[in-house]
Amino acid sequence: MRIPFAAWSLMAMAACAPLRESSQRPAPPAIPAPRQAAAAPQAVAQAILPPKAMRVERSGIVFEGVSFDNRSHRLRVLDQAGGPGSQFADAASAARSMAGLAAVNGGFFTPEGEPLGRVIAGGNAVGTWNSASSLGSGLWHADAAGRSAIRRRGNPDRADAGAMRELLQAGPLLVENGRAVGGLDAVKTSARTMILWDGGNRWWIGRSSPASLAQVAEVLADGEIPGWRVRHALNLDGGRSSELWVSPEVSGGPKMIRPVWNRPVRNFLVLVEAG
Repeated sequence: MRIPFAAWSLMAMAACAPLRESSQRPAPPAIPAPRQAAAAPQAVAQAILPPKAMRVERSGIVFEGVSFDNRSHRLRVLDQAGGPGSQFADAASAARSMAGLAAVNGGFFTPEGEPLGRVIAGGNAVGTWNSASSLGSGLWHADAAGRSAIRRRGNPDRADAGAMRELLQAGPLLVENGRAVGGLDAVKTSARTMILWDGGNRWWIGRSSPASLAQVAEVLADGEIPGWRVRHALNLDGGRSSELWVSPEVSGGPKMIRPVWNRPVRNFLVLVEAG
């Protein structure tokens, strides 16, 4: 069939014309939102737990004492200027005189009843600095703000130690920086009074059943006796001086451990409410 020239021309023009773009353009691909950086973990504040009396046995040694938080409760030294037993016959009467919740016997003393080392009670200093004996190789101290620590003799030095509000020089150190102190006596067994610290806010005061210094140190360093890791531990006067009293107001109390053969002591560490 013959196609008219005019029609053929129109078909050719249509074939050569460019195609028009569709007015409906496809949507661009969605760009994912940038990921939010994970929030840094926030340090969880350690809860302040009330004082608690406990009894724990490890490796045949019985530990009895009171754990507490230094933010809510503090230790204070009660010293008897007249000598052992001149004011208080035992830890219970000493603690009650200060509205205390618990108490243990404190540092060593001479046969004449004088402190064997430096003692500061409420800012009042007595005794002379023990610079040589292992029984004065450690310090427990608290400043005016109530910040407490266990340190080796010489850190703080004698001048800085003298500025403390509370201080008790005793020894030897049992645990230092989380490790049992070497060279401790491993033969002589006796009841032990001690103070333990986690290096932060948690503390413990109490006593152990008869054991050697080396045995106690190893057990303290290897296990969480108070329910937490012991970083520093200081031996106080022991044997016939060792005693513990806990008020009935303390969870796990009351408790009184003072054998009939115990002797009067020069000073005490008393647990009181902070303030």
